[in-house]
Amino acid sequence: MPTFRFPHPLVLLFAFILLAVGLSYVLPAGRFDRRLDAATGREVVVPGSYKQVAPTPVSPLAALTAIPKGLQDAADVIFLVFLAGGAFTVVDQTGALRRGVDWLLAKLSGREALVIPVVALLFATMGALENMQEEIVPLVPVLLVLMRRMRYPVITAAAVSIGSAAVGAAFSPLNPFQVGIAQKLAGLPLLSGAGFRLVFLALALLIWIGGTVRYALKHRETAPLIADSPIEAEADAAGHETGRRHGLVLALLFVTFAVFTYGVLNLGWDFSQMAALFLGLGIAAGLVGGLGLTGTAEGFITGFRDMAFSAVLIGFARAIFVVLEQGQIVDTVVNGLSAPLAHLPVVLSALGMLGVHTALHIPVPSVSGQAVLTMPILTPLSDLLGLSRQVTVLAFQYGAGLCELLTPTNGALMAIVAACGVRFDQWWKFALPLYLMLLGLAVVAIVLGIALGV
Repeated sequence: MPTFRFPHPLVLLFAFILLAVGLSYVLPAGRFDRRLDAATGREVVVPGSYKQVAPTPVSPLAALTAIPKGLQDAADVIFLVFLAGGAFTVVDQTGALRRGVDWLLAKLSGREALVIPVVALLFATMGALENMQEEIVPLVPVLLVLMRRMRYPVITAAAVSIGSAAVGAAFSPLNPFQVGIAQKLAGLPLLSGAGFRLVFLALALLIWIGGTVRYALKHRETAPLIADSPIEAEADAAGHETGRRHGLVLALLFVTFAVFTYGVLNLGWDFSQMAALFLGLGIAAGLVGGLGLTGTAEGFITGFRDMAFSAVLIGFARAIFVVLEQGQIVDTVVNGLSAPLAHLPVVLSALGMLGVHTALHIPVPSVSGQAVLTMPILTPLSDLLGLSRQVTVLAFQYGAGLCELLTPTNGALMAIVAACGVRFDQWWKFALPLYLMLLGLAVVAIVLGIALGV
């Protein structure tokens, strides 16, 4: 009996675009009024203001036009992927990256499994602090080198990076783009309920990282380590001078990561500044690593080619939301899903919100965009039901945040899984059991939050 396999990622995303086009003909167009929220500086919907408007079904030509529009909307992310991917290819071609990985593995001989929780915790921390997602795409080549040297399946590179970051963000007590915006819109103090969230963050990471380690060890290859490439063999023959060059390149890499972290967390860097930083890294690494101007340029070109597919996926995923906006049906979906919650008991209403946020995150792949779209509607509703506003925020966090692990409309997820050379059905087979366990943990947290009055 043939088994079901997900279609090619581009086919899958194009199918979602066509589905969005079809919905623009079926669902009534509608809009909420919007106002500027002083606390967040963003436009938010006005509760109870939904009204139907003249239909604007998306024509086939407009649907095709939405794809380049999605690429344009995601241009800053796409250029980050290209430039950072090119930079890491240059670093890899110097031989320094693989030399550094081999040194690390030699130090961890017999304890290689420790690498997975350490790397996963690093990405989970960045997810919890700043909702790291698209920024991970250019780091995939580094993670692939690491996982392949340890003979772990390549899917582990996606699990420790985008998977850990998504779990960290979903259960974070301070993610400014998720819980931060939601708490402001709900009129709650920032970091309120942080202790409660930290407990469930620890449990969530235990589930995800534990599952990742178990999978990696179970599917670890028994073949010997990948043989040295000609670059590495030549580097070994060159002796001390090459070792010094490798050390300088690795030092540049560590300094870049330090500057990157500081810029994102303290200086509010956007994708353009991140891309410029990685461009500088690639140029400096190529020259210091002995590739010369021509070798550095060729390294960038190779990186651009390797990252092209992942970059295009991000634009295609963005095009889905472009179509839904053109059809003016996003607000219709929000209104239709949220209205029935008013007739449910408190606990069922809270769990219903969890389901609503999960469903909404497929057509609305931005967590911050979903917060400003839904929280002004659901906060007054929770007050009428006698449901804690903090629990309302928890339902948003867990529903939207955990959906990031599975939804094909998450461009970063699609790009990273593709960059790892993993089919999306393989990713689902790995991630779905862990997602269901995390969703069960979220239900426990919500019910317990109601019982404790958080």
